[in-house]
Amino acid sequence: MTSPAATAETFAQTGPLADIKVVDLTRILAGPTAAQLLGDLGADVVKIERPGKGDDTRGWGPPFVKDADGNETAESAYYLCANRNKRSIAVDLSRPEGQEIIRRLVADADVVLENYKVGQLARYGLDYESLSQLNPKIVYCSITGFGQTGPYAPRAGYDFMIQGMGGIMSLTGFPDEDGGRPTKVGVGIADVMCGMYAANAIQAALHAREKTGKGQYIDLALFDTQISWLINQALAFLTSGEVPGRLGNAHPTVVPYETFAASDGDFIIAAGNDGQFRRLCEIAGRPELADDPRFATNRDRVVNRAELIPAINAFTRTRTAADWISALEVAGIPCGPINDLGEVFDHPQAVHRGAKVTMPHATSATGTVDLIGNPIKMSETPVSYRRAPPRLGEHTLEVLAGELGYSSEDIERLSSDGIVEIGT
Repeated sequence: MTSPAATAETFAQTGPLADIKVVDLTRILAGPTAAQLLGDLGADVVKIERPGKGDDTRGWGPPFVKDADGNETAESAYYLCANRNKRSIAVDLSRPEGQEIIRRLVADADVVLENYKVGQLARYGLDYESLSQLNPKIVYCSITGFGQTGPYAPRAGYDFMIQGMGGIMSLTGFPDEDGGRPTKVGVGIADVMCGMYAANAIQAALHAREKTGKGQYIDLALFDTQISWLINQALAFLTSGEVPGRLGNAHPTVVPYETFAASDGDFIIAAGNDGQFRRLCEIAGRPELADDPRFATNRDRVVNRAELIPAINAFTRTRTAADWISALEVAGIPCGPINDLGEVFDHPQAVHRGAKVTMPHATSATGTVDLIGNPIKMSETPVSYRRAPPRLGEHTLEVLAGELGYSSEDIERLSSDGIVEIGT
C-alpha cells in the first residue's frame, strides 16, 4: 500500500508537532524509535551521525537495500525501521567545531534526545546543564541502560541483556519440563518500549513547558522501563510473593488462553470468560466440560489447567485450524491463526489499516522502500510520511548553509578537516 502522503513531493511539516524541532543524538533502536515517532507526528527531526560510519545499525545486515545493479547499498533494513521523517547531518562531536554546530542547532530547538554513556556529553559541553543555559526552554531526554543514578549507572545496556536482567526472559519460553528455556522476545522490545516511554515523556514535558515556559531534563533507562511493562506478572509477584515461571503460550490467569493443536498445525484460542468457554465446549461436542466443577469458572480452570488443556487439545486435533477458527468466530470466541510476516502484511486488515507504507528512496533499485506504517490514527492531525530514512549526511549541507548560516568556505573547511561529512 502506498500512502498518498508518502509520495508527496513536499516536505512541509504537518501534524500536531509540526512546530517542534528535535535534535536527535541517538543511535541503535530506543532513541531512534522515539525520534521517529515524534517525526511521524510532525516534528522536524535532525539526526546527528558520525562521519564515515553513521548510526551503528546502518551496518546491521543483511538485508540491505539493493541498487539498480543489484549491489548492496549502505542502507540496512534495520536502520530503515526507526529513522523515517528525519534529516541526517554527519558531525564529529569530539571536535570543538562539531560541538559548536550542535550548540547552534540547539539554540532554537525544542528537544534534545541522546543515548550516550552517562557523563560522556558533559565532556563535550553538550549535557543538559550546559545546553539549558543556552536554551532554557529545551526538553532534554537521556536514554541509557540503567539511568543516570544508581550503582549500575556507568554500565552500558543493550536490549538482550536488559530482557534478561529485567525479568521478561524468565517469563518467556516453555517450562523446563516441556524442554523449554528462558527466551528473549523476537524483536528488541526493551528498546522499543523505552522509546515509546521517551516519546510520551517528551510530549508531556512540552505540554508542561506551555505553562511554565521552562524545559526540563528526562532520565529514562531501559532497565526501568523493562520492569515497568511486566505489568500483571510483576503485580502477581508483588501481591503473592510467588515468583512466576514460564508458561509457553499460556496465560497465567486466564484459561483457556493459548495455542492449541489442530489437525494441520497450531492456532490460538483466547476464551476470556465463562460464557466463551461454555460455547467452545458446545461447539466441540463436549458440553460436560463446562459443567464440570473443576472447570466451571475461570478460577477453577486456572487451578486445574493441567487437566483441562489436554482435554481441549484432544478435541482440537480432530479438525483443521481453519475449520476451528471459522466456527469459533461465528460463536464470538476470540481465536486466530499464527501468521508469519508474509501473511501479516498480506492480511486484508493490515492492508486496509496501512501496516506497510512505500516511500521514495534514491538508492533503491525500484526508487522506493517499504516501511512499517505508524499505527496512530488521528482524525484532525494525522501522522505523515514526509521523508524516507536519510542517507548518511544527506542533509548536512542543507542544515549548515540553509539554517545555521555557514558559508561555503566554512563548510568546505569543516568537510576537509573531517568534522562534517557532506552526503549525496
